[in-house]
Amino acid sequence: MLIDRPYWPYPRIICHRGGGLLAPENTLAALRYARNLGFEGVEFDVKLSADEVPVLFHDETLDRTTDGSGPVAEVPFDVITRFDAGSWFANEFAGEPVPAFAAASALCKEAGLWANIEIKPCPGRERETGRIVARMAKLLWSGAPVLPLLSSFSTDALAAALAQAPELPRALLCTDVPGDWQQTLDRLQCAAMHVAFDRLDRELVAAIQATRRGVLAYTVNDSIDATELLEMGVDALVTDQLDVIGPRFAS
Repeated sequence: MLIDRPYWPYPRIICHRGGGLLAPENTLAALRYARNLGFEGVEFDVKLSADEVPVLFHDETLDRTTDGSGPVAEVPFDVITRFDAGSWFANEFAGEPVPAFAAASALCKEAGLWANIEIKPCPGRERETGRIVARMAKLLWSGAPVLPLLSSFSTDALAAALAQAPELPRALLCTDVPGDWQQTLDRLQCAAMHVAFDRLDRELVAAIQATRRGVLAYTVNDSIDATELLEMGVDALVTDQLDVIGPRFAS
């Protein structure tokens, strides 16, 4: 069930990189894990392969989470999908591939998962990534009752997403909140602001919400922090600790 909040019509507890710390990040296995635990919202990262195919991936290089190596931006899609993206995490996930964005979209729609899509461009590909991800998201979620939310640390990526698919909601990601945050949100026509949880206080949450925008806190892995943030008024939390901060934590 989606919680009815003025500026956040989405789930309040969202799984970081699909399955948090319980499944290999940014994989279809992670999305299935979240669904099986009863979560209704997931967050995952999307960047481009060398041939401009959007894939779920966080790092700039393949080394940490696959048996491949080298920059993602230099490897074509058909090669990326041959790498094992599960064995690094646990043997039970051996052979899990790096998924295409389109495959993740299909699974989310089938499973009834709402998606926070973080546009995660490789350096120098900010506008290109924002444009392509937004265009594909618009097509993949065409006719969906609830649209995904596009977020990014890159204002260039968000500007390109706005130009390509203005109907898709956007959110600015930041660690330290810039002094001109309201002007930036206005320029990018953002529906929300996603802020590192330890940078938020009650006054900032209220100030952002006073501009008729939602506030999401990331990455919240302690139940005491989660409780304090919700009492502070934040609209949503992103968490890795799916077994501690569960789908009904905010109920």
